Amino acid sequence: MRKGIPKKFLFFYHLVLTLLLLGGVSGCERPAKDQQELLGKTPLSIWAHAGQEKEREVLRAQVARFNQQSQTVQVNLTFIPERDYNAQVQSAAIAGDLPDILEFDGPYLYNYIWQGHIVPMEGLLPQRLVDDILPSIIDQGTHGGHLYSVGVFDSGLGLYARKDLLEDADARIPQSFTEAWSVAEFEDILRELARNDTDGAVLDIKLNYGGEWFTYGFSPILQSAGADLIERKSYRKSTEVLNSPEAVEAMKRLQKWIDKGLIDPNLDDAAFPTGRVALSWVGHWEYARYAEAHNDNLVLLPLPDFGSGSRTGQGSWNWGIMKNCAYPEKAADFISFLMSTPEILAMCNANGAVPGTKSAVRQSPLYSQKGPLHLFAEQLLKGVAVPRPKTPAYPVITNEFQRAFQQIRNNGNVKKALTSAASRIDQDIQDNNGYPFKTN
Repeated sequence: MRKGIPKKFLFFYHLVLTLLLLGGVSGCERPAKDQQELLGKTPLSIWAHAGQEKEREVLRAQVARFNQQSQTVQVNLTFIPERDYNAQVQSAAIAGDLPDILEFDGPYLYNYIWQGHIVPMEGLLPQRLVDDILPSIIDQGTHGGHLYSVGVFDSGLGLYARKDLLEDADARIPQSFTEAWSVAEFEDILRELARNDTDGAVLDIKLNYGGEWFTYGFSPILQSAGADLIERKSYRKSTEVLNSPEAVEAMKRLQKWIDKGLIDPNLDDAAFPTGRVALSWVGHWEYARYAEAHNDNLVLLPLPDFGSGSRTGQGSWNWGIMKNCAYPEKAADFISFLMSTPEILAMCNANGAVPGTKSAVRQSPLYSQKGPLHLFAEQLLKGVAVPRPKTPAYPVITNEFQRAFQQIRNNGNVKKALTSAASRIDQDIQDNNGYPFKTN
């Protein structure tokens, strides 16, 4: 059995321990709880997704700046791997071990509300900040008249194009989403571009991606055609919506593009930057790579109009306050700090995303009125962007649409694939009694 520390060494022992606590441990994301108590600060735990390294570096620096300026709060940052993020959140919820503040992918918000894990932000954020936030973020973060989440940035979806090839094809170049190509015009342009292409594949739709990309990237086709993933009044029924004639016809068009060899499989993720294709259907995150490859020859265009106007995906990582948080006002102070214009621009300069407030958009060299990516901001500000379905059933909806998309791209029967997906979505909603929301 080990003997205790001799009394004559106790003073030095406690001195060394105190110094270690004050100095922290190299490599840790957060100081020890005892250290925070010595500093007289209230500890708040936050979880964030471990995205790209530049994002992590910015968030670490933001947490450090906030902790340095705050006299009352010490924020403790933990990064969670992105691939299994929602699963880890659910496991923590079961164990009663959720953080005070959680970052999460926007479409999962409604599941967290339904499960009772998250609280509204009314009265916690300054009204001037709420009024400044992009309407797309407010829309995504609102349920039942309550604002539950806000985001530092939003996302954009469109067509990147090589201007010289469009001019060679005598194609009209839209200047706004109001001038989007009709789907018939788009198909004519694809065929004309293919005539002068070595293998005929002229469009990249990121088939090398996986998972949520297929819902984010291609459900706007349904909405542009007058269909959707689910009806959006009661969120109780997908049948006759996801497999409606409009949805079937729209997805048959996409399948035809693949069948006719107009779409590059893009296994190396290099179809557009290397010049194999003239067009790339993707989001804001590719701008830096594409601009480096094509310089002034790069243009950004809206997605084609399938009959009910051009539509685009939106939504990204949001911040919310968990029900178990004992200090929601202090948690809101940290979120407000992240939503200040300098901090938004710091993050968006790192990840290239659309700034989350109108003030930050105006100051962004990329997204302001004369910026090369203003279309993305315009779509978010003017209602072209459609949030993914605001229902706790969303995890099932996206999984089923992804499954249907894979069948369609592999030449499966379009109506059968969409009907099966709609039926399974409806069954899940029925099994959960329509996902009635609990009152907080």
